[in-house]
Formats: sequence, C-alpha cells, structure tokens
Amino acid sequence: KKISESQVIFVPGGFSGGDEPDGSGKFITAFFRAGAVKEAVTDLLDNRDGLMAGICNGFQALIKLGLVPYGKIIDTDVNCPTLTFNSIARHQSKLVRIRVASNKSPWLAGTEVGDVYTVPISHGEGRFLASDELIRQLAANGQIATQYVDLDGNATDDIRYNPNDSAFAIEGITSPDGRVFGKMGHSERIGSGLYKNVDGKYDMKLFESAVKYFR
Repeated sequence: KKISESQVIFVPGGFSGGDEPDGSGKFITAFFRAGAVKEAVTDLLDNRDGLMAGICNGFQALIKLGLVPYGKIIDTDVNCPTLTFNSIARHQSKLVRIRVASNKSPWLAGTEVGDVYTVPISHGEGRFLASDELIRQLAANGQIATQYVDLDGNATDDIRYNPNDSAFAIEGITSPDGRVFGKMGHSERIGSGLYKNVDGKYDMKLFESAVKYFR
C-alpha cells in the first residue's frame, strides 16, 4: 500500500555502510524528512490514529526524527535524547533480557508490566542517553517501555546484561500516547525452532497487538 493508505509504519533494522556512523538511521531519517513523506506520517499519527514502530536502526531513525519521545517529526537538538556508540566501543551481538516497564503502548498490549523477555541484539550504537530531567519525565509518563535486566529481573548497568550501558537501562521508549514505539532489541526475530538452546520468552506479540488495535 501507499504510505498514505496504510495504518501502520514499521521501520526495521538493517546495516548500511558498516553500521557506522549512525548506520541506516541517517538514511531512513532523510527519507522521512522529505516533504510528502513527512506530511503523510503526520496525517497518520495526528488524524488517523495510526501506529508506528522502529527497531534497531529503525529506533535510531525515530529518535533522530523526534517521533520518540515527542510523537512528531521535529528538528532535534542537543537537548533531545540520542543513541550513541556502545560504551564497550564495539559491536554487540548476543541475547539479552528485557523487562516491560510500561505497557501503555498498543504495541505492548499483549504483555504485562514486569514480564521479562529474551531478545537478540546486534548493534554498535545502541546506548540510550538523555538528561536526568527528561528521563524522569519519561518515567512519570510511562514512556519508558522496556529496560535491560539481570538474571533477577532488576534493571542494571552491568555490561553483561545492559550491552551498551544505556542510561537507566533503557531499551525501548514510546511517544507520549504510546502509539509510536522504538526499541533496540530485535523482537521481530521470532519463529519456530529459533533459540532452542536458550530458555526464555521471546514473542512480545508486537504485531498481533498492532492488528488487534484496529479491530
């Protein structure tokens, strides 16, 4: 479908130029700032109650556009949150655990607050940074959707569990109303027979929840 006819925009991850600097996020961002596309996205979110999500490089693009955490395409500046190089200074590819901190997003309607999921990550620039004041605002408004957690389910800055040293262990955030959702972990990488040797719950039912939102 044309972008003006769709109800959901999903921005996937995908390496480009070696995933550095900014990976595919900068190319995706340029596309969405084009006049006709920006107008269609604004109409989708403001007038048609649509949904939007981005994972990995898609999350980078949503951050750079301002769609998370602000819910609209803006000219971002140094006061806005960002995703930058992992503090370990190299690419991380592994399975991590994340906890649902808020399920106000329609994308997370199939989860409960406190649920812990195992999710594959693969990125070199996934470190979420924002001012303490903004993070407090996001937390108060339920916009911190998911956090990296240790084996006891506690948010942590331990590099074994928080692979990029994200502030407040943030893995995913939403727009104010929850209809735009961005996260680093590849929750779309699910399917029969995957990860057989690693226990955990993998399916966050993101797409199932998105479909149910329109019914």
